[in-house]
Amino acid sequence: MEEEVKIDESTMSKALEFAYNKAVNGVKGLDSAEDLAKDYMKTDEPLEVQVNNLIKWQNAKAGTSGFVTGLGGIITMPVTLPANITSVLFVQIRMISAIAHMGGYDLKDDKVKTFVYACLVGTSANEIIKKAGIEIGKKLTINAIKNISGKVIMQINQKIGFRLITKFGEKGIINLGKAVPLLGGLIGGAIDTVSNNTIGNTARDMFIGKEEKK
Repeated sequence: MEEEVKIDESTMSKALEFAYNKAVNGVKGLDSAEDLAKDYMKTDEPLEVQVNNLIKWQNAKAGTSGFVTGLGGIITMPVTLPANITSVLFVQIRMISAIAHMGGYDLKDDKVKTFVYACLVGTSANEIIKKAGIEIGKKLTINAIKNISGKVIMQINQKIGFRLITKFGEKGIINLGKAVPLLGGLIGGAIDTVSNNTIGNTARDMFIGKEEKK
């Protein structure tokens, strides 16, 4: 029998907060988002190339069989979500946060955290931000984030949470016998690299700037 887990706004909010704190502060045996960013910033290559390298190698690692399964014992979240789901949240939030740090954003800023969460919904992030009345142009500037009101941030958080919940299932029910497309197809303990790449590219466009078409 396939196990089902009901997820609501409170559970999602706690899961995101927990994963973000672990991603930013680090956990035993894993680099923090800032340390991960520094690894890719050691080269003399342009920032965009450094970010693209980070996304590429995170995709390669996350796509290996047993990757998420191996994180299960490390990322134990005090909410009623299975370890494989919480592990994927952690991995993708850490990647997004590393990219934000590479762009010069303060990961301790709650407003920055909101836009890190927004990247989890991939290409829908811009739609959510625009509906909140924010025009980000080529990228979301640090000054633009500072000028966003707390009320708007709350609205964005609510929309992100709702979008994440509905991606799990029609009524926010996770069927553990099926893949979860948004947070990665949990197949053989790996993260769906297509989904992960989309999220990485969304983070790059938001915090670094849109890649120029050639």
